[in-house]
Amino acid sequence: MAQQERAVRTRNALIESAAELFCKDGFDVVSLSTISARAGVSNGALHFHFASKAALAVAVWEAAAQRLRRITVEGRARSEAAGTTGATGSGGSLQVLVDTTHALLRGLRHDVILRAGFDLSESPVPVAAGADLRRRWQTWVEGVLAEAAREGALARDVSPQDAAHAVVAATVGFGALGSRNAQWLSQSMLTRFWALLLPRLATEAALKGLVASGRREGTAGVDGVPPPFRVTARSGA
Repeated sequence: MAQQERAVRTRNALIESAAELFCKDGFDVVSLSTISARAGVSNGALHFHFASKAALAVAVWEAAAQRLRRITVEGRARSEAAGTTGATGSGGSLQVLVDTTHALLRGLRHDVILRAGFDLSESPVPVAAGADLRRRWQTWVEGVLAEAAREGALARDVSPQDAAHAVVAATVGFGALGSRNAQWLSQSMLTRFWALLLPRLATEAALKGLVASGRREGTAGVDGVPPPFRVTARSGA
């Protein structure tokens, strides 16, 4: 059992070290010896777990995909527990989307494996078939916005697909910019984005129940934003 636990720790250390270096220097530049040195293990131990750098990159991406799935699943679960899903007066699916984008940016700010997963998805070097976190994120966002449309929460002239493109472009863009400046991944930055977009996106009735800063317990004062930050009027109203 102790040997198995050491093997798991070694494998996890290699994945985290690879993720850090992929984010810092890029997949093409990083060598296996650099990864093993950062993890504090021998090259032989690395090759015991991973046959190649590509295999290690796949492991990093798979770990990141699990994290993204946890973010989206937990976002729905929290909203269902709070009774928001399908309830326009409480934000409904649009609030699920707002909350989950905040959770994603928190993850990108604090979790190097999640950041590396998105970076690898954009890499010109194929990681694995279907290994595209951006595409998975976009599919999820499109699904939530389609639900919001069925709830009657989207403004009449808003296409769920067009709205999804804007949300994905912004969140993935914040993630890319955040690798150089963490302010792009702050709650305040994303809150301002939603304060700008929600009046265009939501109906008057839906807008009254939406919290642009996201609904998350214990966030008062985080990043200088005093939750809840609500948007109460449409542009031009």
